Amino acid sequence: MKKIMIMVAIIAIASTKLTFAQSKTDVAFNQLLTAYYDVKNALATDKKDVAAQKVKALSAKVDAIPHKDLPAAQHTLWMAQSKIIKAKASELAAGKDIKAQRKSFEMISSAMIKTVRNIKFNNATVFVQHCPMAKASWLNEKENVENPYYGSMMFDCGDVTETIKSK
Repeated sequence: MKKIMIMVAIIAIASTKLTFAQSKTDVAFNQLLTAYYDVKNALATDKKDVAAQKVKALSAKVDAIPHKDLPAAQHTLWMAQSKIIKAKASELAAGKDIKAQRKSFEMISSAMIKTVRNIKFNNATVFVQHCPMAKASWLNEKENVENPYYGSMMFDCGDVTETIKSK
């Protein structure tokens, strides 16, 4: 009987630690997603300087992800996607015009879409939207389209192509 109680206690402690680690990781990923939305919203409203500033916060959030807590397959995916996000965030921050920033944002969006689909950390519904003119997709916190690739020229151009429910 003592052995069974000890085993139950060990399993309970191990699962509590895993749950806590995942929730800490989920919080960090959700902060990253919020920072991503800030960049997307700046580009959608043609605010080049705000986008350059917000992408620095996005880059810092990438660094803050406790990725060592992820299962092996997710860790491998995150390491690849985070490298893309960081490189393109640096490009976006240095972008001289909004067109160049938007081009960098395409790859950030692609990496973020792969991350959300495969790690499934989001605590709110995420909408994958696509602009046929830009031939590019992005994530949005709202179902209403807010196009970061054309901004005020075609603010609501695009469609919701996928809905990723909250975890």
